[in-house]
Amino acid sequence: MPNGSDRREPLRTIFQDPINTNIHWREIESLLRHLGASIEPTRGAAFRVVLNRVEVSLHHPHHGNVCDKMAIKHLREFLGHAGISPSSYEEQKD
Repeated sequence: MPNGSDRREPLRTIFQDPINTNIHWREIESLLRHLGASIEPTRGAAFRVVLNRVEVSLHHPHHGNVCDKMAIKHLREFLGHAGISPSSYEEQKD
């Protein structure tokens, strides 16, 4: 995933309505790492993610690498609880 302002695009995509289901797991993982999250595999396709002291279990897509609507909704909720949104990210970078 590119640096700088191009990193905003996956974050905007995660928060857009209607939910976009064309987001690849590798983009999500890269974004989370860029935001400072720790990501640890647990079992199977599950990953323990901690960001800003908020913890969640995320799952790698079972069929391919594109996340479904429920996975994006779950990720969106997690990021919100962790204090991450497109506007908060842009404020930190400006």
